[in-house]
Amino acid sequence: MSARRREAVRAEIARAATALFAEKGVAGTTGEDIAAAIGISARTLWRYFPSKEGCVRPLLTSGLEAMAGWLRTWPPGTGLVAHLESRAASAGETLAAGPVTALIRMTRTEPGIRAVWMEVHREAEEVLAGILAERAGRPADDLAVRVHAAALNAALRLGAEEAAFSAGEDGYAACVREALRPLEEGLPLLRG
Repeated sequence: MSARRREAVRAEIARAATALFAEKGVAGTTGEDIAAAIGISARTLWRYFPSKEGCVRPLLTSGLEAMAGWLRTWPPGTGLVAHLESRAASAGETLAAGPVTALIRMTRTEPGIRAVWMEVHREAEEVLAGILAERAGRPADDLAVRVHAAALNAALRLGAEEAAFSAGEDGYAACVREALRPLEEGLPLLRG
């Protein structure tokens, strides 16, 4: 199976799992339910994902992958918030979508979904460190680079959560922008 086809199947599984979780809850949904929703066997489903909660991973990583792509195009001398606003405006792109918002909302009540969300962000931190290291001309394991990557990652996660829990999809960009602002300002609350 081609890599493209494999990713398409993973995305289809993720959408089906999200819809079933929203309808029946995570506890009320089985792997067999998810597999049946897209016409594959449960055995095939488990080849793609180790757990039913893990089935949503492609949706949760999609926004972070897009953000990583945007960060790779961040020109020197431009603030992060200004760059992201420019990218979003020029491309008409959005990083949040209905199913992702629904999943983020589930993180408050579904520990398995929360675990996947946190794992996705843990892995994203390494990617962000690589991007920031390249931009700064420093190694990715440099402590300052890792701290910046962790702060950026936390701001992106918290902005997405704020949008999902209170602002909805229309407020996603505004929430992420507000979450990133303290980073651009140099974390003023940490100054004496």
